Amino acid sequence: MKKCIINGKIILHNEIVEKNVFINGDKITEISDKMPDNEEIVDAQGLYVSPGFVDVHTHGRGGSDTMYPTFEDLNTISKSTLKTGVTSFLPTTMTMPVEDIKKAIENIAINKDKVEGGQILGAHLEGPFFNKKYKGAQPEECMILPTVDNYLSFVGENQHVIRKISIAPELEHSIELIEYLKDKNTVVSLGHTNATYEEAQAAIDAGATSGTHTYNAMTPLTHRAPGVVGAVMINDSVYAELILDGVHVNYAAAKALLRAKGKEKVILITDSLEAAGLENGKYLLGNQDVYVKDGEARLIDGTLAGSIVCMNVAVRNAYQHLGLKLYEAVNLASYNPAKSLGEEFLGEIKEGNIADIIFFDEDIEIKKIMIKGNLK
Repeated sequence: MKKCIINGKIILHNEIVEKNVFINGDKITEISDKMPDNEEIVDAQGLYVSPGFVDVHTHGRGGSDTMYPTFEDLNTISKSTLKTGVTSFLPTTMTMPVEDIKKAIENIAINKDKVEGGQILGAHLEGPFFNKKYKGAQPEECMILPTVDNYLSFVGENQHVIRKISIAPELEHSIELIEYLKDKNTVVSLGHTNATYEEAQAAIDAGATSGTHTYNAMTPLTHRAPGVVGAVMINDSVYAELILDGVHVNYAAAKALLRAKGKEKVILITDSLEAAGLENGKYLLGNQDVYVKDGEARLIDGTLAGSIVCMNVAVRNAYQHLGLKLYEAVNLASYNPAKSLGEEFLGEIKEGNIADIIFFDEDIEIKKIMIKGNLK
């Protein structure tokens, strides 16, 4: 089916234009002033027309979590995240017993192409290869060493599903695992780590290309010990995940990261929990109680435990607080995460790309969504 989006403000990579977007099947075929002929008309009614957002780090939403290994839970996350403008995502596991992680991965492998909302690109394994000193909300009793054998014990035959893994690079055997994953379409990200700058740099030299929720749960940048934050900041090959909910990272620190990394290397993530999209109350993260109040999710001891931010709100925060143009803020949630995963045809409204498109107003409230050329 051929379609044409008219009357929209089209958010391209480097500008916003008032043109028509032609779609054939699941692909964008043309962006021009040409008038539609025999295409089905999609009237944007003056809304912004944006590439769909890509969330590379989300545990859950709408009462479901990646660690609940059912189709229904994945589908709930998929449909809930779509409402926030996320058209593709990586359901993210957490540090739990190996058997639980294995079940979650198997569930993603079986059901990733069956969900009805945002599309699943694969899995992000957050743990269990972490340092207890920077455990955050990850249970330390389930943390193990990052050996290839330990990794394969829960990944098994499903390596093709693993698109990203967060590890602490100072742990014994981590470099071997990074080198093992280098040619397997899996991004290695540094997170929940007590690494020195030198240990982080060794991991980057071995093939790590990402920092997990930068600033949070990692050694900070100081003038004599640059830490993992320093290593993430100065390496051009490394993308920096950022939770921009106004709670996890001060906006001035977010600006500093943006200046250090440049606008092409910062990735907005939600790191959202099952509580995201729901009201205040008590929820779960893995096997731990999480208390949500006043826009924050914390363990009983006060530790921040992921976020409840929506991606469209994170983009709004980037636009309002980081001094970015709107298309630049959108890139942080679409183009950059897609490129970080090597997804060539996602994250940008461009001829030849997949027609994953969202429509939003001046407040970046999502009004309409298209996945692979089909309105949802």
